[in-house]
Amino acid sequence: MKEQTTQQRIMDAAFELIYANSYAEVGVAAICERAGVQKGSFYHHFKSKQDLAMAVLEQNFCDFKSAMLDAVFTGERDGLTEIQDFVDQIYEYQKDIKTKTGQVLGCPFGNMSIELSTQDEAIRKKLVHIFQRSKESLREALQRGVDEHDERLENIDADATAQAMYAYLEGILMSAKTHNDIDVYRQLAPALLDIRIHAKTH
Repeated sequence: MKEQTTQQRIMDAAFELIYANSYAEVGVAAICERAGVQKGSFYHHFKSKQDLAMAVLEQNFCDFKSAMLDAVFTGERDGLTEIQDFVDQIYEYQKDIKTKTGQVLGCPFGNMSIELSTQDEAIRKKLVHIFQRSKESLREALQRGVDEHDERLENIDADATAQAMYAYLEGILMSAKTHNDIDVYRQLAPALLDIRIHAKTH
């Protein structure tokens, strides 16, 4: 149990430091200092900083999926209402971070994608997998609307529309982070619900 607790402290410290700064800026020594462990403990649990980053990404996606995706996309309401709720939940999360830190930190997955997609192939592939799993929640909500003949979703390509919505979401999070202004997200987010990629007709 003690070993598991040490491992978790290292992962929590890594997430906090990388999210607030950057992957390149945060070294193993800083992670160990934040976690209150020796370097020997770090390398007992993780082969490398990359190995740690992969574990942190997976754990934090699982946390995000459990706390937000699974909680919002229940299938109990129409698809667009669930997507609106998801957009609102992201706003509240980012607003809370801004209140606590004074900074809009953006999407932790998007941040690492921008920084590392051309630098680390293993992490890039991990992030692609995370984005695909996140987008799937949007796709399922949209497809349910199509199947239920929601007129607002008539003749859409659910997969392409979900991908466009998710890309827009990442873009406005990046813009809010760049301006350090959560109101940027609040002002731009409503347009996400208007995105439609129509199915090709032959």
